[in-house]
Parts: sequence; C-alpha cells; structure tokens
Amino acid sequence: MPIDVLGGVQVTIGDDNAVTVKGSRGQLTRSFNRDMRIRMEDKMLLVERPDDDRVHRSMHGLTRTLLANMVLGVSTGFERVLEVSGVGYRVQKTGDALSFQVGFSSAVEYHLPAGIDAAVEGNNRVRLSGFDKELLGQVAATVRAIRPCDHYKGKGIKYIGEKVRIKPGKAGKVTKG
Repeated sequence: MPIDVLGGVQVTIGDDNAVTVKGSRGQLTRSFNRDMRIRMEDKMLLVERPDDDRVHRSMHGLTRTLLANMVLGVSTGFERVLEVSGVGYRVQKTGDALSFQVGFSSAVEYHLPAGIDAAVEGNNRVRLSGFDKELLGQVAATVRAIRPCDHYKGKGIKYIGEKVRIKPGKAGKVTKG
C-alpha cells in the first residue's frame, strides 16, 4: 500500500536505508532494515520486501507504518489528551514543565522533552501534541504512570476515552447468628 506524500513534505532516502522526512512541524530521521527497499515514485513512498518470508512480511508492515507516521507527523502532527480525576487533583503548566497535584505530599514536576507541547485545559485536562508519534506515546504513558487510575475510587490520571472499571471493594464482615 503506497504512502501519499502530502504537499510541503520532503522525503530523502539515503544509501543505508536512512529516511529523512521534513515538514512544516519538524524533521524526523529513522534507519530501516536493509532488506526493505524504500523508493519514491510520483509523490508516493513505496516499500517492497525481497520475498514472502515471515520475518520480511512483518518488517514490511512495520516499515510502512513507521514511514506513514513520519509523513503524517511532520505535516499534521499527533495529539493525546489526558484527564486528571479526583478530589483536589489538578495540573498546571509552568514554563516547559507540568506540575501535578495528585495526592502526594508535594507536587510532581514533569519536564517536557523537546518536540512535545502541552496545553492545560481547566485544571484537569492536559493536551499533549507533537510530530513524533513514538515520543508522544512514551511521554503520555510516563505522565499517566505518575498516578495511574485507581480501580476502587476512580482517582488518578487516565487517557480521554479510557474506561476504568470500578471494583466493588469489601462488602463487609459477615457475622454468625
């Protein structure tokens, strides 16, 4: 399946299968397996495999998906939204860092890496955006790991749309007689 290279995106394919993609949001570079053949043809990126071996089939799909994410990222970007829920739980943006008040004795500071932007909506939603999908997913997972959602009370940090099943807890001690 060919990858459509959008307008304003430049793709450079090196000799060692290193692909550089430049766009309005930034530049990404990644090296791919030498067995995969990557070529540009009429504003389309094509990925071809040498044979139908199981390893080559799986690398083919991975290479194609990573290239598609690179092209989409530098042109439109990606976004993840996290929600902080709980009484007294809140988030604030201070410079290039996020400050979380999530039930610990002091606030937890998380410094954003280069290429990731954050916007705080209200005091309980964080909108993370960036052009590198892999880095964005890792940052969102790290932020969520500060205080994962509790299955007994539903308090913590979760992705928007994530369903948290609340467990019933103890029913109480049953006495005889």
